[in-house]
Formats: sequence, structure tokens, C-alpha cells
Amino acid sequence: MGSSPAPFSDIGKQARAADLLTKDYNFDQKFTLSVVGSTGLGLTANGVKKDQIFVGDINTLYKSGNTTVDVKVDTYSNVSTKVTRTDILPNTKITCSFKIPDHKSGKLDVQYLHPHAAIDSSIGLNPAPLLELSATIGSKDLSLGGEIGFDTASSLLTKYNAGISFNKPDFSAALLLTDKGETLKATYIHDVKSSSGTTVAAELTHRFSTLENSFTLGSAHSIDSHTVVKTRVSDSGKAALLWQREWRPKSLITFSGEYDSNASSAAPKFGLALALKP
Repeated sequence: MGSSPAPFSDIGKQARAADLLTKDYNFDQKFTLSVVGSTGLGLTANGVKKDQIFVGDINTLYKSGNTTVDVKVDTYSNVSTKVTRTDILPNTKITCSFKIPDHKSGKLDVQYLHPHAAIDSSIGLNPAPLLELSATIGSKDLSLGGEIGFDTASSLLTKYNAGISFNKPDFSAALLLTDKGETLKATYIHDVKSSSGTTVAAELTHRFSTLENSFTLGSAHSIDSHTVVKTRVSDSGKAALLWQREWRPKSLITFSGEYDSNASSAAPKFGLALALKP
């Protein structure tokens, strides 16, 4: 539903600040190959080299009607499977996921979207499941919500968070109370000049237990229709720069660099990512 509020898990993401501040920054060597077939079958292979260690995974996605099957196998022989079915009931999405060989990882998620509300529930498929429930009310422009988690094995609350978001075509803002009320996070993103693709974002965090404050500022600028430059600075003394080029349709090459002023004796970090989609 286009007018429905976002699920609670997307309240922070809906402000899009996190994407600008973190997405595509990579300080290793990363390769991604994606192939999409005409029959609804998609295949994605990922590989990352960290120092002298290479890790990767192969992801297969199959769509047929209202059903989606997503299977991922990594270099450690872990198999993750997710099956999603929409419209079994009106405005409802049901997802069943599990990992092999972890026999306690099974989980069932149910999402219901209403024009003025979004409800998500989750239950672990094991003898002592983890129960989670979240809900938001409002619209796509203004939404207010919260989430709670309960561990039936220990009879303890694992989380309780709340948030509010406000979204307009040229800016978005969100305020989140997380970590069981211990952390207050505010995010803001603004399209300063849409004609040149210039966007700025900020994320401010306050921790009540330690009275610590932190912030991260970032920007993105489109040099042309195929090239984007991003910058990021934080109160921790780190500064990062990203250059991304779409050298062919849906295929990207990305260079990232980061300098830590508090570790001047350490060399700056650099990363290269290549994403191919024939």
C-alpha cells in the first residue's frame, strides 16, 4: 500500500540518512556478480578479500507468482533459506526462514499492512522461542511506532524501542529511542539541490548511561548521470571519501578511502568494489 506507514524496522531507513552515511563504503576488495533470468530465477555471487582471507557466498532467488524463495550458501557451508508468500490473506506477507546446520534458527514472520498501520510479528520455531512484535501508525509521511522482544526461555524482555519519522520529497527525519531506552538517535537527510544530485545527511546519538554524544555528517554529489562522490566525517576523527561510477548499465565500480586522525601512525584504509550485472 503506497499510503501505508513503513514497518517499524524501516523507520530509520526511511529517513535514508543511514544509506548515505554507510552504503557502498568498503575498505576491502569486494566483487559481486548478479545474473537475472527471464524465468524469475536470479543468481548473485559475492566475494570479499579481507587481509589474506577470502570469504564469499552464492545467493539464489526464485520468484513465481506470489512466492519467493531465497537460498544463500557461504564459504563455511552455512545454508540460509527464506520462503516468502504474499496475499495468503489480504494485505499480508508471511515469511519462513531457517539456517542449516543451526536447527534452532527457524523463524516465522507475519506482516500486515493497513492504510494507516503496519504490524509485524515474529516467533522462533523452537521449543523456547523468541517472540517479537512491532507496530507503526500514521501514513507514509508521518509514522509513529515501537517494537518489543520477549525471550520465553528466560522470561525477559530482549528489546523495547520506539521511533517517529517524518518524510517529504526533499527531506526526511527520524527520532529513535533504542537499546531499551538507553540510546537516543536522530537522523536527517536533505536534498539540497536536486538538479545536481547534492544531498546532505546527519546522524546524532546520545547515550543516557554514559552521557556520551556522537555525530556523523555526510554528503553525496552527482558529478554526472553515472558518477557519484560521497564524503563522511565523524566526531571520532574519521574522514571517508567514496567515488562510484556506473561504467555500464547496472554495473558499478567503487573506490573508498578512510583516514583516522586519532591513529596518525596507521596507514589510511582503501577499498575497491566491483559489481557486475550483465
